[in-house]
Amino acid sequence: MEEIRKSRILIIGVTGYIGRHLVEASLSLGHPTFALVREATMANHPEKAHFVHGLKDSGVTILFGDLYDYESLVKAIKQVDVVFSLMGHHSVKQLEDQIYIVSAIKEAGNIKRFFPSEYGFDVDKVQILEPAKSMLGVKARVRKEIRMAGIPFTFVSSNFCSTYFLSRLCQVESTGFPDEEVRILGHGNTKVIFNSEKDIATYAIRAIDDPRTLNKVLYVRPAANHCSLNELVSLFEKKTNKTLKRIYIPEEEVLKKIQSSPEPLPFFYAIAHAGFIKGETCNFDIDPLVGVEATELYPDLKYSTLDEVLNQFM
Repeated sequence: MEEIRKSRILIIGVTGYIGRHLVEASLSLGHPTFALVREATMANHPEKAHFVHGLKDSGVTILFGDLYDYESLVKAIKQVDVVFSLMGHHSVKQLEDQIYIVSAIKEAGNIKRFFPSEYGFDVDKVQILEPAKSMLGVKARVRKEIRMAGIPFTFVSSNFCSTYFLSRLCQVESTGFPDEEVRILGHGNTKVIFNSEKDIATYAIRAIDDPRTLNKVLYVRPAANHCSLNELVSLFEKKTNKTLKRIYIPEEEVLKKIQSSPEPLPFFYAIAHAGFIKGETCNFDIDPLVGVEATELYPDLKYSTLDEVLNQFM
């Protein structure tokens, strides 16, 4: 019997936050994996260049090109079956410029699935404040362009990534675990959903050839990872044998912080407000006409529980 060929995957933005995990997942699941890399990155960023050399050694095919060099973009896309965009969130422009990828995919005409840069809230559902509202609005416009172009897609909604939130116990203005006191936004009982980046990437790669995820939102909502801030703090206290003083920040004060904090804190406070106060990760049921849930589709994949991920940072 003829062996089924594994889909070839191109990752644009491979040196970024999720990109590295996608490469690992793609290779581990046996997919020919390609990375689009700018020559300027190799010349001007030694750390990233070293990482890219490591990718090549691990079996990744490096394609030199640029989002703004349309010919190189189309040429790269024609060599693969699936495209992942991991354009960063450092500026709205980076997300807007995914329109070049949409145009190149349409011209190439060979791509069976496109995964744009998402990996957070479902941007067609979330109610969120500025400055995050504008950035998520760009993602929604990119979704619209993809649909209008008739490009087959999967949008990944993975809610809160663990590395940023759990490594600091969800403290927006801290970079590590609190020692004596912990700030809790709102009453602390609103549940949110946490996911390890490794799991997000693995579910996304598993979805590329699955007809159940075609033109759908892939929600990553593992049952063991729904947790409120009060529950998270209690879990941390149990693991560390500490008792933290809990300081509750009312919504009115959070709104003031969004308005008056120095950059980039307003963006992160807006994200935290939507999750920890408004419950935007858990406050809706999945419409089967629109989306599917990853852990239900792939029960054979063992995801990292909140408890296990928290241990990784301790």
